[in-house]
Amino acid sequence: MERIVTQTRFVKTDIARPKRVAAYARVSSGKDAMLHSLAAQVNYYSKLIQSHSGWEYVGVYADEALTGTKESRENFQRLLADCRSGKIDMVITKSISRFARNTVTLLETVRELKSLEVDVYFEEQNIHSVNSDGELMLTILASYAQEESLSASENQKWRVRQNFQNGKPWRGFMMGYRYDGEKYVIVPEEAETVQTIFKDYLDGKGVVAIMKRLNEEGILTQQGYTWHQSAVRRILRNYAYTGNLLLQTKFRENHLTKRTLVNRGELPRYHAENTHEPIIDIDTYNLVQLEMARRAESFAKPQTKTEYPFTGLITCAGCGKHYRRKVTKTGSVWICTTYNTLGKSACPSKAIPESALMSVVDEIGDFSKITAITADKDNTLIFSLTNGETIVKRWKDRSRSESWTPEMRAAVGKKTKERSKQNGNS
Repeated sequence: MERIVTQTRFVKTDIARPKRVAAYARVSSGKDAMLHSLAAQVNYYSKLIQSHSGWEYVGVYADEALTGTKESRENFQRLLADCRSGKIDMVITKSISRFARNTVTLLETVRELKSLEVDVYFEEQNIHSVNSDGELMLTILASYAQEESLSASENQKWRVRQNFQNGKPWRGFMMGYRYDGEKYVIVPEEAETVQTIFKDYLDGKGVVAIMKRLNEEGILTQQGYTWHQSAVRRILRNYAYTGNLLLQTKFRENHLTKRTLVNRGELPRYHAENTHEPIIDIDTYNLVQLEMARRAESFAKPQTKTEYPFTGLITCAGCGKHYRRKVTKTGSVWICTTYNTLGKSACPSKAIPESALMSVVDEIGDFSKITAITADKDNTLIFSLTNGETIVKRWKDRSRSESWTPEMRAAVGKKTKERSKQNGNS
């Protein structure tokens, strides 16, 4: 039987790659309600993208931000980096004002993403940035959003300044007081804490000692957090505890940056006397200010602060704080600021010997390529590079012999000789 073989051509079919979609969400305040709103946005976008046919879920990039400028938002910057690396095809965001309130910033960002063939979809305005008429509509609407933000900011400033002129404070909450709409009313147990802080300081205790005492006794701040040095200093410098108010000592630069500046005469200041019941008498307050100035002068160092290569580069994975350089008996180490200030109970991270850190960096090669380092448990270091790559390395603990200084060896040798003499005499 004759075998028949026929050549068959297969038609090549292009299988459409799913569109890689991410979302960006932002709230502009640290209040609980706002943070709940942020969580709701993250949940909403996660479900929306994952349930859409033909879309591949990349993630939701979310920021709790104080401004609408692109430089101030960590996850916004991460989103842009992933777009530049070709990981994202489309970004969904709620509105123009959530993406950027500055028209120039918005257009610069959208144009860059458009050049990378990344579409930005604004839900409220129903605009796709890659469409031909998208940029025109974005320019008009972004300008409107910016003016609306300016108008709201100016209205708020007017209300605040009217209150200042009438001797009313801006802040409604302060350790030791609650504001009832007309004046500050004392909260007895918190007022007692404030009084002990002033007393401890005049008795010679430092800010760190006071902070540790409050945390050891389980006393929380007015917002329910553990104490830090800055919180203790703010109380010691707070003139309102004398029953008087000094108003408009600070102001916001503008509605875009929202940077807080010290009022050095740019705006009028207001002094309102006897506005509420004092917790600290004026003489005690003045004595504390004089003592703080005296201590600051005595501890002032003429030399400028030294910047080291890893300054501001290493972040603790456990608590999110930066590492700082510390010189110990066994050499220089990089240590989490939380661990260094509050101890192991607050953050169980480890100090990294500088020599071990340098050895790991030498393995990577070009130090200039490193943009960030995350210090995680089990001696793990996660390096983020300028090209978007991530490298994971582990550093080695020093051996016991490496940890011993000449002074420590001499002290042990001395004790050994003394013990030998005692055994010989016995």
